[in-house]
Amino acid sequence: MRTEDVLAAIATGLWRWDNAAGTVTLDAEAARLLELPPKTRIHPESVVRARFHPVDWNEINGVVSLAIAEGTLAEGRLRIVDEEGRVLRTVRSRSKPVLHNGAYLLDGMLQEVAEPTEGTAARTPITGDWRRSREAFLLDAGRALAEARSTAEVLRVAASLSMPGFSPDGLAVFTAAGERLRIVGHHGHQGAGEDPFRDMRLDTDHPAAEVVRTGRAVYLPSPEDYNRRYPTSWPLAQRLGRQSWAYLPLIVAGRTMGAWMAAFRHPVAFTPDERSVLTTVARMLAQALARAGVAETEREFSLGLQRSMMPVLGPAIPGMSVAARYVPTGGGLQVGGDWYDMIPLPSGRIALVIGDVQGHDVRAAGLMGQLRIALRAYASEGHRPDAVLSRASRFLHGITDTYGEGDQAGARFATCLYLEVDPATGHLDIARAGHPDPAVRMADGTVLMRPTEGGLPLGIDPDTDYPTTRLTLEPGETMMICTDGLLETGGHDLDTGWARLRAVLESDTGQSLEELADSLVQAVHGPVSHYTTGPLADRREDDVAVLLLARDGTPARQTPRRTAMTIAQAEPERIAAARQQTRELLHDWADPDRIDSAVLMVSEMVTNVLVHTDGNALLVAEMTHGGPENEGEAGAGAGAVRRLRVEVADASDELPHKRRPGEMASSGRGLLLMEMLADAWGVDPQGEGKLIWFELAESSPEPGDGKPDPERLDG
Repeated sequence: MRTEDVLAAIATGLWRWDNAAGTVTLDAEAARLLELPPKTRIHPESVVRARFHPVDWNEINGVVSLAIAEGTLAEGRLRIVDEEGRVLRTVRSRSKPVLHNGAYLLDGMLQEVAEPTEGTAARTPITGDWRRSREAFLLDAGRALAEARSTAEVLRVAASLSMPGFSPDGLAVFTAAGERLRIVGHHGHQGAGEDPFRDMRLDTDHPAAEVVRTGRAVYLPSPEDYNRRYPTSWPLAQRLGRQSWAYLPLIVAGRTMGAWMAAFRHPVAFTPDERSVLTTVARMLAQALARAGVAETEREFSLGLQRSMMPVLGPAIPGMSVAARYVPTGGGLQVGGDWYDMIPLPSGRIALVIGDVQGHDVRAAGLMGQLRIALRAYASEGHRPDAVLSRASRFLHGITDTYGEGDQAGARFATCLYLEVDPATGHLDIARAGHPDPAVRMADGTVLMRPTEGGLPLGIDPDTDYPTTRLTLEPGETMMICTDGLLETGGHDLDTGWARLRAVLESDTGQSLEELADSLVQAVHGPVSHYTTGPLADRREDDVAVLLLARDGTPARQTPRRTAMTIAQAEPERIAAARQQTRELLHDWADPDRIDSAVLMVSEMVTNVLVHTDGNALLVAEMTHGGPENEGEAGAGAGAVRRLRVEVADASDELPHKRRPGEMASSGRGLLLMEMLADAWGVDPQGEGKLIWFELAESSPEPGDGKPDPERLDG
């Protein structure tokens, strides 16, 4: 009997699919199974494809691709349909694909099989719920692996994967390095004792080594298969009590970087669909491991760069404590232009510097390193803060200008705050180049933003001047200087970001300086930061640098709160800052009307200087505590606990005059307001210019108090 007759008797036909030529050759039985004319042996590919159910055709393409990759048979079930799309029968296909010049030649057989009866557990490998659950599993696995940021996270995700119907309970990942293969992670193999195959040569008789050598998967459905093919490594595998094993190559960009083992306690036949799932997972796992490796290399590089550029704080400042933190942005190489520094000066004083070069890339980090070295050199020469920043601005303008006007990468600027500390007196001389102002937490926990004069950011105009502001840090007080990332990260503007940090600074005055630095960073990058997002839609992160300076010592009992600032003729917008300073100084007063009265009088006094004179206004506000030391002060009633005194000085000798403005007048009410709202007020002529002042108690004075001091008024 001929072979064709034997095959026809068992409803089995032969076919050859030539993908390059676009033709399919069928014998008579195969043509019958596909409902095609038996006398025609060669058919167009489109005619044969029309006989397959569309879903099954899409699936069989994947099976063929998998078989080509693994060098195995392509097996699957296909439903045959007529011209109306009705299913006529189901056939089983077993074929050997051969790849040639990008196309494949498929030689195999088609055999009719019986459909599973209703209610049985049988499923075709390419249809039904199993296929849908497989697709859902692969989507979940791909998302989880894509989110893993490190090799350890990738391995944890791989260990938690639950595959549809055949989840492995033992996993191992091997990576190749040179001629060696070693395990970098495993799951479910505890208690196996010493494993001689944790680090082995690539020519070892082990399935993982063979997979890496050949780039092809190895499937071992039973212990007998394992023992027969790999007798050397079988004794160790036997102790682990598994029944089936799959070893798959981890391939990235055409290079086999390692192998993935999945072991099962129950027998697995490794059908084409099961192999397809394992192969897809192996590809995703390889990509995730490659991404994690690149990310870890970048993190190691960025950490090394940071360590080389960030200084170690020291030496210790006598009578003071310093703490600092730097947190890079979450994207890219995690390096940027933020920095801080601490510089011993020839005078015995200490300079503290904080700054931010525009950008979050390696270019910004490189410029930051150059600028930090230049600032340290200028400071070490003994220049004053204003001269240090002026020279640094010319330096940065020079090195960025060399890139040419058309090179946007070279057009960088930097903000900076430079301060000199006198440890003996607590005096701080501050110069600022477009940087956020410092904040001071007083001994009683009150936190104030300290306005300081400043100039343009470094590198914009080489001839910019940077005026110096002097502040005094009292015993028990802490100053915070930071980059804008600490304020704005999380969608905040400067106002809402400052409110968030102020709450942290005021929350616990018993913290050490290091704990306070950690709390500030946690407020921005820790879990609590998710509940303190700002009003802006833009949630981009920024580098964060923060530096804290605390003056040691016990503060005097009931130390006054004090703030001072200069409002220049050219900066009328700083009147708003003066009002805000007054509110912050009185933040814990119980009566909001008294606070509003103080703010209104401050605004009137400063505005009058800017409108009626040609000079600047110097504002000094001080809140003192009531008690025996304040008895005898003008207007200090017996019930006053705390008292505010505000002084505004200017260089004009012209004294204010009380006027009686008409109903429609737009000015002339300043002294009338002072007379109505202040507990005491007056005008004092000075050697050059004058000083106008008022006093206001926290609580309303007794009747009869609050009249102006006629001896100190002139006009």
